[in-house]
Amino acid sequence: MSDFKTIDSEKVEGKRVLVRVDLNVPMKNGKVTDATRIERAVPTLSELASKGAKVIVLSHFGRPDGKRVPEMSLKPLVEPLAHALGKPVAFADDCVGPLAETAVRALKPGEVLLLENLRFHKEEEKNDPAFVDKLSTLGDLYVNDAFSAAHRAHASTEGVAHRLPAMAGRLMQAELEALHKALGNPKRPVCAVVGGAKVSTKLDLLGNLVGKVDKLIIGGGMANTFLQAQGIPVGKSLSEKDLGKTALEILDKAKAANCTVLLPVDVVVASEFKAGAANRVVDANACPADQMILDVGPKSIALYEKEVGECATLVWNGPLGAFEIKPFDTGTVALAKTVAELTTAKKLLSVAGGGDTVAALAAAGVEDKFSYVSTAGGAFLEWMEGKTLPGVAALIRAA
Repeated sequence: MSDFKTIDSEKVEGKRVLVRVDLNVPMKNGKVTDATRIERAVPTLSELASKGAKVIVLSHFGRPDGKRVPEMSLKPLVEPLAHALGKPVAFADDCVGPLAETAVRALKPGEVLLLENLRFHKEEEKNDPAFVDKLSTLGDLYVNDAFSAAHRAHASTEGVAHRLPAMAGRLMQAELEALHKALGNPKRPVCAVVGGAKVSTKLDLLGNLVGKVDKLIIGGGMANTFLQAQGIPVGKSLSEKDLGKTALEILDKAKAANCTVLLPVDVVVASEFKAGAANRVVDANACPADQMILDVGPKSIALYEKEVGECATLVWNGPLGAFEIKPFDTGTVALAKTVAELTTAKKLLSVAGGGDTVAALAAAGVEDKFSYVSTAGGAFLEWMEGKTLPGVAALIRAA
């Protein structure tokens, strides 16, 4: 996939390079609790610095709504970013204007500067042309390495790409290449695993996937809605009864597109949703009225493993059951381990994404055994829905 420029495209030595990353990391009491996003930004920043660029880091943090909110300052990230890069990081108390301009002027080739939270200015999220101009004057080149913010048409993710020569950073490049292999131009057969609680949040996703994949495994609370739509009782289970007609339309669309939809054939039921709750396995059409479905059963797991084993490509978004509470993580963990084994054996290209999905794969101990795991959340979901991501579209136009 070469319809965008990468950091191999330009000579960066001595140039001021604006790099949009996503440092919106979880924090508690002023300390970073999960540094994954910082670590993922390192390869691009290190490479640019080692090539003699003046590296200017742009990011948002939280939702300050255009106001200066001290708890949302990027200043506490200077030390963890410097630690991850293995070199000092300077900080400017603003992202535009005199403070930013002075800090940029002081930069020497190979040095790194972090600018203050972009969203302290309301113009950032409005993609305001005057704000875009102010950001653009700080750099000679622009690198977008924040796929996770690419679904937003903001000044720093979309606007600046029209003003400066624009390239994808290494993380953005890896993400786009992985996604292209998974759904853009995949090796077939392709299987999608879609789970999670509600059909309502994934209607666009399911509607897009049935026309693109050969097999679709539906799990989690969503599967209950599909079972109920077909007249199968689901007891006290989470289900969106009012979406029954929509579920049947999705099944019809899948049939017309020759996409095989796989729903649970057996399920794990319990009378309450709590860790270690007494549970048993029943056929998918035999959920007692006073019980709720909390996971897929062993026959379903075996069926899914067989179907996935016959595929060349897999995309995964959402768990198969209530994975956050044991023992209702069994189905998700078992299938995740099978996908990891097939991937390791070079029999399967596997791409997964979404917050719950990443957490489920981490719980199964296989997040580093998939071909690619996206931490992008909303952007990953919108890409799976077939939507145009403004940040990516801007890079393609710039090429």
